[in-house]
Amino acid sequence: MLFQIFDAFKPRLHDSNSKVNQVALEAMHKMIPVLKDNLSPVINMLIPAIVDNNLNSKNPGIYAAATNVIQALCQHVDNSLLLQPFCTKAQFLSGKAKQDLTEKLA
Repeated sequence: MLFQIFDAFKPRLHDSNSKVNQVALEAMHKMIPVLKDNLSPVINMLIPAIVDNNLNSKNPGIYAAATNVIQALCQHVDNSLLLQPFCTKAQFLSGKAKQDLTEKLA
């Protein structure tokens, strides 16, 4: 069930319409404290959708929302679940996104 929901939700996290993208990130930020470690089955799918383009976005609303989502993940999800996906993404990112994710890893 969780896979079906997030399979449908994931494309909104990098929608070409910036307003849709930002609202999806803000909704994700609200879902994380409720779902917590129950996100573990979908975390490897979610992190790339959250990080790709959003952490390097020139749109300040999208960047702030993505940063808030990453912060919420770090606060509410077991860090051992985040380590591998964060490391994998940090290897292939550039710019501010690479710096932000590397700081979270540290």
